[in-house]
Amino acid sequence: MAHIDLKNEFPGIVGLMYYKASTGKAMADLAQAVLRGPSSLTPGEREIIAARVSKLNQCEFCWTSHAAAASELNPQLGDGLLPIVQGDASAAVSPKLQSLLRIAEKVQQSGRAVLPEDVGAAKAQGATDEEIHDTVLVAAAFCFFNRCVDGLGTKVPDDVSFYAESGKFLAKMGYKRPSAIGRFFMNRMLKRPRA
Repeated sequence: MAHIDLKNEFPGIVGLMYYKASTGKAMADLAQAVLRGPSSLTPGEREIIAARVSKLNQCEFCWTSHAAAASELNPQLGDGLLPIVQGDASAAVSPKLQSLLRIAEKVQQSGRAVLPEDVGAAKAQGATDEEIHDTVLVAAAFCFFNRCVDGLGTKVPDDVSFYAESGKFLAKMGYKRPSAIGRFFMNRMLKRPRA
C-alpha cells in the first residue's frame, strides 16, 4: 500500500501520474522526451540506461519495467540483457554504450561524480556530445522517477508476467499518452484473477 492514498490502484509511477494530473503529465512528457525524443541513441539503448540506473537505485518497479521495455527493443540481446542491467555490460553491448553506462552509473551516485576522463573515455569510443548529454539526462530523470516511486511507496506488482506485458506496451507506445498507459494498466488489472 502506498504511503498516501493515491485514489487509484495503478502500480509504480502510473499511480503517481493518475494521482495528480498536472505533475503526472509532466512526468510522462519527461519520460517521452528522454526515452523516445530525437537522439542518436536508440530507444533501446536509452531503456537500458534507464533500467541500469533504476537497478542501482533499487527501484524494483522501474528497473523491471524498463528492463522489459529494453528487452522488447533489443531482441538481439536475449538473455544477455539482465547482466547488463545488473552491471556487466562487458560483452553484450558496444564499447560506446559501455562507456555511456559508466557515465550513467556516476550520475546515479552524484552529478559531480562524472569526471572529464569519463567523458573523454566515452568520446574515445565514438560517443557524441549529444549522446553524452542524453545519457546524463536519462540517468538524472530516472533518479527523479525512482525516488518518486519509492518515496511514496507505490504498489509493486507481484505477478512477473505484468512486466513482460508492460514492456511490450511501452516499447510500442512510448510514454506520450498517459491516458493510453492508464487504459493498458486498467485492462491488465481487470484481467487478473480475483483473490
